[in-house]
Amino acid sequence: MPIEKVGFEDSLKRLVVPDLCVGCGSCVAFCPVKCLEYSDGLPRLVGKCTECGICFQVCPSCGPPTEELENLVFGRERKIGEEFGVHRRVVVAQTTDERIREVCQDGGLVTSLLMNALEEGLIEGAVVSCVSDEEPLKPLPRLVTTVDEAIECAGTRYTYSPNILAVREALDKRLKSLAFVGTPCQIRALRRMEMIPLKRYASALKLLVGLFCSESFTYEGFVIDGIKRKLGLDPKDVKKVNIKGKILITTMEGEVRTLSIKDAKRYSWNCGHCRDFSAELADISAGGVGLQGWTLAIIRTERGEEALKRAEEAGLIKVRPVEDEPKAYKILVNLSKKKRLRG
Repeated sequence: MPIEKVGFEDSLKRLVVPDLCVGCGSCVAFCPVKCLEYSDGLPRLVGKCTECGICFQVCPSCGPPTEELENLVFGRERKIGEEFGVHRRVVVAQTTDERIREVCQDGGLVTSLLMNALEEGLIEGAVVSCVSDEEPLKPLPRLVTTVDEAIECAGTRYTYSPNILAVREALDKRLKSLAFVGTPCQIRALRRMEMIPLKRYASALKLLVGLFCSESFTYEGFVIDGIKRKLGLDPKDVKKVNIKGKILITTMEGEVRTLSIKDAKRYSWNCGHCRDFSAELADISAGGVGLQGWTLAIIRTERGEEALKRAEEAGLIKVRPVEDEPKAYKILVNLSKKKRLRG
């Protein structure tokens, strides 16, 4: 794929940043001359741009069409009736590890996959989000290289974390085998990077795990205004946030407070143009979709199939057919349709 020679000022800054930027950080992470920095959720030019065009090529808000990326990843385009993208099969899974069960969001599948890959030496590290020590509930991109670190970062954050920024950190540290966990827009950016291709980065990414995402929220809005001001809760006293038809905020003492999805929409990140609910370009996609204690997983590629198989054979997860959970499957289909139409 030839790279269009265009600079940041004439491409992303003019066409994307004003209204379409999702803040994924891919342009910053993959800039070869490091002339961009990430500031307040947006890229900013801080050095001399060589007009290489890479920032424009990796941006998930720009072309090529999804069909080209599907052919890159799967060797074919989605078929009519594949409402949530190309896939091999769909299952529900649950961790068997007690440490993960205590801190995971739903079924602990994603952390179990990372645990298995790290223990078997299939990856040297994984890019995930973790929580800031200084600002409670604020997610930050993080490179983890041990099982303990992966477990520490278990769970879902509902305010946006530009995880791709940590991919650059991993390559700067000369790690050659990585897993990546992130949102649909971030997965799309990484597939665009593979299409160019930026071989140094692409060859290091051994597994892309996509997270179901209807939309994300701003930290100042969701945490500071919604949880702190509206509900009167100190963010440091919140143990877990989950969405099951409404937003459930569980405190350290076990009290559950709620915010409606409608109320939370005022805090939305810039997600209005995204049409992808289930990270359709990932190797394996995962989310709760109404389940309690289980994760629904969409296995899309051979790599995703192998990751699930290894974790199951190692005894780290239990797997059941999705037919056991028809309600969750229906929610998956409906949310996929809804987001596609909205975008």
